[in-house]
Amino acid sequence: MDVFPYRYRRHQRDIVEFVKASVSSGSTAVMESPTGTGKTVCSLSGALSAALEAGRKVLFLTRTKSQQRQVISELRAISKRMQVFGVAMQGRTPSTCPSIAGDPELSSGSSEELSKYCSAMKKEDCGTRGCKFFDKMCQEGMDDVICHIRSAMPEPEELQAYCAEREICPYETAKAVLTYADVIAVPYSFFVMPDIRRRLEDWGNFALSDVTVIVDEAHNLPDYLRETMTSEYTMKALGLAENEAREWNDPLLCEGVRATSLTAAMGTALAEAAEEFVTDEDAILPPYYLQDALMGKLGVTSASLERAYKSLIEMGEVVTESKKARRKLPRSYMGSLGRFLQFWGLCEDEIYVKLVNGGDNPSFEAYCMDPAPAAESFRICHSSVHMSGTMGPLDEYVSELDLRRAKVRMFESPFDPGNLMTVYAEDVTTKFGEFDDPENRERMIYRIVSLVRSVGRNTAVFFPSYRIMDELLSLGLAELIDRPTFMETRGMGQSELTDEIGRFRSVEGAVLFAVSGGRVSEGIDFPDRELEMAVIVGIPYAFMSVKQKALVRYTDIRLGNGWERIVRAPAVRKMRQARGRLIRSDTDIGFCAVLDKRAGGLKGFDASPSKDPAADASVFFSGKNN
Repeated sequence: MDVFPYRYRRHQRDIVEFVKASVSSGSTAVMESPTGTGKTVCSLSGALSAALEAGRKVLFLTRTKSQQRQVISELRAISKRMQVFGVAMQGRTPSTCPSIAGDPELSSGSSEELSKYCSAMKKEDCGTRGCKFFDKMCQEGMDDVICHIRSAMPEPEELQAYCAEREICPYETAKAVLTYADVIAVPYSFFVMPDIRRRLEDWGNFALSDVTVIVDEAHNLPDYLRETMTSEYTMKALGLAENEAREWNDPLLCEGVRATSLTAAMGTALAEAAEEFVTDEDAILPPYYLQDALMGKLGVTSASLERAYKSLIEMGEVVTESKKARRKLPRSYMGSLGRFLQFWGLCEDEIYVKLVNGGDNPSFEAYCMDPAPAAESFRICHSSVHMSGTMGPLDEYVSELDLRRAKVRMFESPFDPGNLMTVYAEDVTTKFGEFDDPENRERMIYRIVSLVRSVGRNTAVFFPSYRIMDELLSLGLAELIDRPTFMETRGMGQSELTDEIGRFRSVEGAVLFAVSGGRVSEGIDFPDRELEMAVIVGIPYAFMSVKQKALVRYTDIRLGNGWERIVRAPAVRKMRQARGRLIRSDTDIGFCAVLDKRAGGLKGFDASPSKDPAADASVFFSGKNN
C-alpha cells in the first residue's frame, strides 16, 4: 500500500521503495539524501507500509524537538491515507515534568536521578502522592485524555499545553499512550541506553527484536555512541564528593581508608598527572597510573581499593535513599565517584584510551574509541533506517558501527543545480601556522566584509571554532560589516538561540555569525529568503588533541583510513550541512563561499576557485531576478 501523502517529487518514490524493501526484508538501510528531499516523510511512508502489515512498531530517533515536531506533522498527513497514530516522547525536563520546573537542583538531574525522584514522588502516602500532577491523573482517570491524544495526535508543545490546562504531567501522559502508538519519536538515548530502552519497551509493549528503527541525522550517531560509553571525572566533582563524605561522617571504606582519604589521594593524583603529562589540552596516562597512584598514596592493595569502590557505591545508595525519603533529588557524589573508579578499572584497554585533561577543571577520562559495541541494539532490532543529508562514505558508516544486512544508497538532490553556486577563495586560510599571519587575517576580514556588502541578502557566516570567531570579531569584523548582526554564542540556551534566530529572520540583509557543526548549521531550516548566502570561514577540522590522535590511530588499525574517517570526512560533513541551510525547496537559491584555499583539494565538497567571491555573488544573484 502506498501511504505517501503528497505528490511525489523527483527521487521521493525511489526513497520510499528503498526503505520499504529494506524493512520488509529485515535489513539495514543506510542512505544519503540531500536536504529538502523529504527524508522524514519518505522514511515514515516506506517503513510504515512494511512494518504495520507485520504488526511492528516504528521508532523514530531524533536529536532535536524540531525534528519530533516534523515527525508528528508528517504522520498527520499520512493518517489521511491510512490509520496511524504517533507519539513524541521526550526525556524529563522542566517542559515535560512540571515538578521539575522552577527548581534548579531538579533541572540539573540526570535521567537516572530524575527517574528515581519521580518514582518516589508517585508513591502514595496517606491517600495522596507527592506529585500533585500524577495524583490528579490517578484520581480523575486517563480514559478521556488518552482518547483526546489518540484523536488529536499532538506535537510536543501541543501536548504540553493540553496537560498544563488539565494540570497533569506531560511525561506520564505520553507514557500512558505509548502502547497505542504505531510510531514513537524519541531522542537517541531512549534507544541507545540499555536501561532507558528496556523501560521504553515495557511502556510501548514491544520487543527490541520486533521493531523498526529510523535514525535521523545519522551522521551524528557514531560520535554519540562513543560518548555514551565514555566516562569522565573532574576535580570539581571530587570536591563535591569530599563535602558529601564529611556530611555523612566520613565513612570507612576499607581497612584504614576513609572516604576523604580516598578523595584527597585522587585529587593529588589528578593534579600531579595534569602537571606532569599535559602540555597542551590532554595527555594519555601510563598503564595503571591511577590505580598505582592510589595504592601508593593510601598504602593499600588493589583488592582493598576494589572494596573501597564498592563501599562508595553502597554509601551512595544510602545517600540517595535518604534524599528520596526527603523528596530531594536522589544524587550522591560518593556513589558517582565509586562507579567511575569501578568503571575505570574494568573498561577494556583495546577500545579505550585513558586520559588526563588539563585546564581550570582537570579530569580523568576513559574515552571509548569504538562505537560498535554501543550499536548492538541496531543489530538486534528487526530492521533500521539510517539517513542524513551528509552520510557518505556510506560503506565506512556501516563498517564503523558493524551494521548487519546493510543496503546502501545515495540519492541525488531533486533541485535545479543552477540554484546553488559554491566557490572558494584562493588567498586565505585558517590552517594552523598561517591563520595568525596579519596579512592573511586582513584578507580574511576583507573577504567576509566584501561578500556581505556585495548583496543585500540574509547571510550566515560559519566559523570553524568560537576561538576564530572571537579573534576576528576582536579585530572589528562586525563593525566593518555595518549590517544588523546576530550571533550563536558559547553556552547559549535553546530558547535564547531561538529568539536570536527569530530576530535574524525578521531583518532583511541581516548577518548571522555561527560555527560549523553547531546548532545553526545542522538543525535549523531557513526557507525562502530567510537565508540566501553562506560564508564558510576555513575548513572545520577538529583540533588534533591527544584524544583525537588516539582515535585516528585506533580507527586506522581497526578499519583503515583513520585520518580520512575521523578528521576529513567530519569536516566535509560540517561544511555540507552549513551549505545545506540554503536550499530547502524548488524555489530556493543560494550562494556559498568557502574562505580557505584548501577547499580546492577537499574530497567530497565541490567548489570552484574564485579570484573575487564577492563579485561572483553579485553576478549570481543579479541573474536570479528575485
